Amino acid sequence: MKLIETRKYLKKLELAEFPEPEIIRLNHPVLLCHGYGAIASVVNPSPLYEVCLILRKHGVLAFAPNIVPYATIEIRAEQWAERIHTLVETYSFEKLHIIAHSMGGLDLRYALNHADIAPYTASLTSVATPHRGTILAEFVLNTPGLVKEKLGEFANWFGNNLFPKSKSDSVGAIHQLTREYVREQFNPANPDVAGIPYYSYSAASGKGTGQPVNTIYRYQNNLIFEEEGPNDSFVSVESAKWGEHLGTAPISHIEQMHINVSKERKKLVENFWVNLCKDISNKELSSSI
Repeated sequence: MKLIETRKYLKKLELAEFPEPEIIRLNHPVLLCHGYGAIASVVNPSPLYEVCLILRKHGVLAFAPNIVPYATIEIRAEQWAERIHTLVETYSFEKLHIIAHSMGGLDLRYALNHADIAPYTASLTSVATPHRGTILAEFVLNTPGLVKEKLGEFANWFGNNLFPKSKSDSVGAIHQLTREYVREQFNPANPDVAGIPYYSYSAASGKGTGQPVNTIYRYQNNLIFEEEGPNDSFVSVESAKWGEHLGTAPISHIEQMHINVSKERKKLVENFWVNLCKDISNKELSSSI
């Protein structure tokens, strides 16, 4: 018995021939676009900063800039377009693979239709984007007037201090995430741009999935489940599907930004982002054949 245990221990000490992280080959750099809110920015330089470092560790030339955290799609789209032009001009990039999280996916769909970024876009991949809205936005808007007003004031104050270059409009942004607005106004006005691949990933945790959910988000997870089915506590699986749906990740909306991730689940989150870039690489390869 002791001999078996010794062998197991020694097995762990074996040196791998190539111990470094696997390199992911992409023809174009990656731009990571964050969604609504600024919680992650309290602890990180940008909401998707940790994700950016994960990808860079695998040889992906990735960028995760900031824009105004609480603003309407039109304002946010304009700022994403500015970031894209800055990267293209600074580094002479021909195109970028855009990976947009949450509301960021709507921002970039709008920008592709109304800003001059289509020539520089190799693909758009959305992650947990409410392409058909979310009942959570309606729930927030239906809170008592005084409570909603105070929450909006605090979010705007918070956003204006974190990103003083733009005026925040937290309530206006939430209105644009409602199911009625996205389905009846946004989607008809922002069709897919020809020649650009649109990919999407959904995510699900909590009720109906067997995956854990933070107690803080349990109520909203149940709320969305009752109306829209499995979700990641912010966006349902069905709402997140757009273009070619490439899969459903077993991680929550907050975990996707590498926030509040337990030690046991860190590898799961990292693998999601790494595999996403591998999927894009495979799409590049198949389109060139």
